[in-house]
Formats: sequence, structure tokens, C-alpha cells
Amino acid sequence: MRLPAPLRRNRPAGPPVPFIVGVTRSGTTLLRLMLDAHPDMAIPPETHFVPALIKATRKRGVTCEEAHAIVTGHRQWGDFSLDSAALLERYCSLDRIDPETTIRAFFELYAEGQGKPRWGDKTPNYVKRMKQIERWIGEARFVHMIRDGRDAALSRFKRILKDPPPMETVAERWVRKIEGARADAAGLDYIEVQYESLVRDTEPELRRIAEFLELPWDDRMLRYYERAADRLAEMHRDLPGAEGRPLRPADHRREAHVLTSKPPDPSRLARWKEEMAAEDVAAFERVAAPLLAELGYEVAGERATAGGDRGGRRR
Repeated sequence: MRLPAPLRRNRPAGPPVPFIVGVTRSGTTLLRLMLDAHPDMAIPPETHFVPALIKATRKRGVTCEEAHAIVTGHRQWGDFSLDSAALLERYCSLDRIDPETTIRAFFELYAEGQGKPRWGDKTPNYVKRMKQIERWIGEARFVHMIRDGRDAALSRFKRILKDPPPMETVAERWVRKIEGARADAAGLDYIEVQYESLVRDTEPELRRIAEFLELPWDDRMLRYYERAADRLAEMHRDLPGAEGRPLRPADHRREAHVLTSKPPDPSRLARWKEEMAAEDVAAFERVAAPLLAELGYEVAGERATAGGDRGGRRR
């Protein structure tokens, strides 16, 4: 038997909880570090286990040990620098075991370890799980990071450990995730933030996000890069392979976020114009041109193929 989702009026009152979501390589780590630099906000590395925790703990009779095993058995567990026994003690002290209590207990323990009163999450793929999360965490506010899909694809292909999928498939996923998030956003506390705007107009965009999250302004968010290396050190280990996913070496993970140790650099925007092969640009735009244009991104169109092979590569 499954437990009913708690009614909103019965949920504990508290400050908004940010969930940073979006297509992979869309600037979610950048925003995580900005918000995490606030003295009140702790955001761990990507969690990924929340959907599994919700699914398991919706069933009656789930024990604290079983809930604990879901979190600590996930391949991301080693990124959090938490003590397994401390989490088990926290879970076994709960009045009930359900998605709400177990999610909160994990994040509260993490925030306490950082010496901060508030917490949030940065897991891009939760862009498909927003409604599910909001059912149990009523204060959830979703910040959907959107980046030019051609740049996101280029960034991902530079770091992918196996042969990349066809560019048309990448474009279809980019469109599907953004349009799906917009459809799911009805009734949610949700905003969209374009990566390019956050890089070009950092303070105004960050102030807008902070206001949405009811997070008092603090200039330390603008200096996130000063502590980025220390915060990202949590992920400086090999990420074990699991459920069909390959092992990700530590150096590969570090390289993926090396630019977050520097201030935002607008000169690195629209790299696709110089680094993406013309045929890949054309393939992406055949699928995604309407959404690119709607979001205000340049659409190369025929110019993408007229110039011939610019020498760009996917990887």
C-alpha cells in the first residue's frame, strides 16, 4: 500500500528550497556554486537518489534501515562527505518513514555539516521529476537553467566517454526536456534562467534568482569562484559505474567543472560558431530551430552549411 502525498496545509512552514534543474551542461553547477556561496545555503553535489527514495518510502512498512540503504548504496553517496552512521541514526529517530521525512533528513544533515540553516539541490535530470518532488517538498522552487543547445551539446561531447549519439537525437532531447519542463511547470514555483544571461549580466540575474528563493542578497555569491575548488573537492573521486553507467574517473569529473574556479567569461559563449562542425549545426537546427529562435538564440540556417566544414568536431 502506498501513502498519500501530504496535503500542502500540513507541510512544515519553511523558506523556499531551490532545486536547480536543466539539460546537462547548461550551467547548473555554476548556479549551484553561486547559491552555495551564500552563508545561509548549502547545496550538495548531484544527488540522483531522490526518485528512488520516493518510490521506496511511499510504501508502508519501509524501515529506516531500508531507506538508509537506498541513499548510502547510491553511487553518488561518496560525494557528500557524510557519515553513514549519522544518517542512519537520523532516519531511525524519525516519527515516520516516508518520502518527505527521509528527503528532509538527508539534506538537513548535509546542511548542518556545512554550518548552514538552508538547503537545496542541484541535479539536472530532476527537470523530469519536478511534480514528483513538489508533492513531498511543498517549499520546492525550481530554477530551470537553459543554455543554447548547440553549446550544451558541444560541451558534453568534449567530455563524453563513449561515442556520442547523432546530433538529431541530441536536439530532440534538448527540445523535449525544455518543453516538458514548461508543461510540468503549471502550478509549480518555477523560473527559467538562461545561462548566457547569468554569464553576461551576472549580478542582475543572480539578484532575480535570490529574490525568487527569498534569499537575502549577499555579495559572496558573486565571488563563488574563490571557494569553488574547495566545494568541488567533494567530487574528486572516481564515480563508480552502476545501472549501465560507466565509471567516471576523478580527473574527468574535475575537468568538467574547471571553469567554475574563474569568474564568468562572456567570451566563451556561443562556442558552437567556431568549434561545432557545420553539418552538426545544421542537424541540430533541423530539429530545434523554432525553440532556439523562441529563446532568442541565433539560428544559423543556411549559413551553417554555406561556409563548408569549419573544422569543428564533436569531441
